[in-house]
Amino acid sequence: MSERKVLSKYYPPDFDPSQITRSKKPKDAGPKVQTVRLMAPFSMKCTSCGEFIYKGRKFNARKETTDEKYYAITIFRFYIRCTRCSSEITFKTDPKNMDYTCEKGAKRNFEPWREAKLNEETEEERLDRLEREEAEKDAMAELELKTIDAKTEMAIADALDEIRTRNARLERADKDGEATVQQDPESEKLEAQEREDAEIARRAFEKRIEEEISTEVGVGGAHSSTTTAQADSAAMPPPPPPTFKRAPKKKKDFGAALGIKRKPGLV
Repeated sequence: MSERKVLSKYYPPDFDPSQITRSKKPKDAGPKVQTVRLMAPFSMKCTSCGEFIYKGRKFNARKETTDEKYYAITIFRFYIRCTRCSSEITFKTDPKNMDYTCEKGAKRNFEPWREAKLNEETEEERLDRLEREEAEKDAMAELELKTIDAKTEMAIADALDEIRTRNARLERADKDGEATVQQDPESEKLEAQEREDAEIARRAFEKRIEEEISTEVGVGGAHSSTTTAQADSAAMPPPPPPTFKRAPKKKKDFGAALGIKRKPGLV
């Protein structure tokens, strides 16, 4: 009966260990690849069959060290296979955004929190934005200064025009101190028309007053008796003014009403 466990091994006389082929590759033969166990870092959809692979699903993947680096950080590439059609899917690390990027074989699903995070500006973008804002502020300040200078110049020009007008008016003044104001022919016509209208109105009022006086004289004879009566009443003296002097009230004798007789006094 043969041994269950072989403790001794047979080597033939012509055995040459140098002729044995080894499976290991030399260090500089190509990229370093090793098998690792990992979970899907994001949810994805296979582009070959449309299978959805959720985040956190476990895979036996091949890990490859690439020549790409980000600030001396090595970037790794991973190879997995679709659970339905076994097509190859590759993704690699993204140390810049602290995430992973899908290369081929699948399409990453939409993640709103990731979009919001990517939209956040970096330090370089923030510095560029601040520089642009400072440049815009300088331009706006310069424009405001130019506007203020233009307003000041306009105010000075208006003041100079007013001073020149006043000086010209003083120069045209007469010796007596009255200014000679030159009127336009249209204003003179208007003033003449106003004077004529005032004269016509005055004549009309005078004529109306004369008519009223003549009517009062005609009606005066008919009302002569009434006017005489009014004159007599006006000639009579006015009545005496009323007096409000308080008169003493006589006291009543309540004793007589009750049947009580009072004795006459001795004195």
